[in-house]
Amino acid sequence: MLVDLAGKTALVTGGSRGIGRAIAIRLAECGARVAVNYVRNTKAANETAAMITDAGGEALVVRANLADPAKVEDMFDRLEAEWPEGLDILVSNAASGVIKPATELTQHHWSWTMGINAGIFLLLVQRARQMMKDGGEIVAVSSLGALRAIPMYAAVGASKSALESLVRHLAVELAHEKLRINAVSAGVVETDALKFFPHRDDIIGNSEVKTPAGRLTEPRDVADVVLFLVSPLASMVHGQTVVVDGGYSVLA
Repeated sequence: MLVDLAGKTALVTGGSRGIGRAIAIRLAECGARVAVNYVRNTKAANETAAMITDAGGEALVVRANLADPAKVEDMFDRLEAEWPEGLDILVSNAASGVIKPATELTQHHWSWTMGINAGIFLLLVQRARQMMKDGGEIVAVSSLGALRAIPMYAAVGASKSALESLVRHLAVELAHEKLRINAVSAGVVETDALKFFPHRDDIIGNSEVKTPAGRLTEPRDVADVVLFLVSPLASMVHGQTVVVDGGYSVLA
């Protein structure tokens, strides 16, 4: 079934690589104009923009460090200048955090991780809401660490739990404004983010063996579910976290 996003505008944070890139391209393939947010890798962001163009879409590359509220404001100011008609879709994908055992976390580690993964989502929604004059679709990208204990993932897992809780609360609070807010929780996806895990190979190998679907989740799998969530097909889906992991998380 074709999802038609022609005439829609979308912002994908952390859209230069991995899952964010796949989401940006998928939305563009269906007709959306996509703003690709990034913070460091200009080359990767431009490559994503080129892929969007090759897919027949229109891309806008926007550099902004989301950890800085002033930069977030600058990003939305630019979007308002480029798209005076407003914003239709927000995908909050950018994430960071400290990968350490819980007993080694400092208060700074904890505050940084909670702020960048949950606090920034709140700020993005507050600001995007001002551009979504006739309603809009918002999706946060979470992970299985919100519900499952993963070695050295305590801070990030807790921040993802907070993110999913925010999704539920905001979905209820803003539904009357025709804003639909949901989350997608990805299983193990082999992206650059896994490079920061010292036990990366074990994670990948274990997931490949234990995933009922017989393969790892790919960025495109996550992007397809995001596409569903921002489409009219999901018009009555509010405040939910949809897991995309090939059945991995249903096993004990």
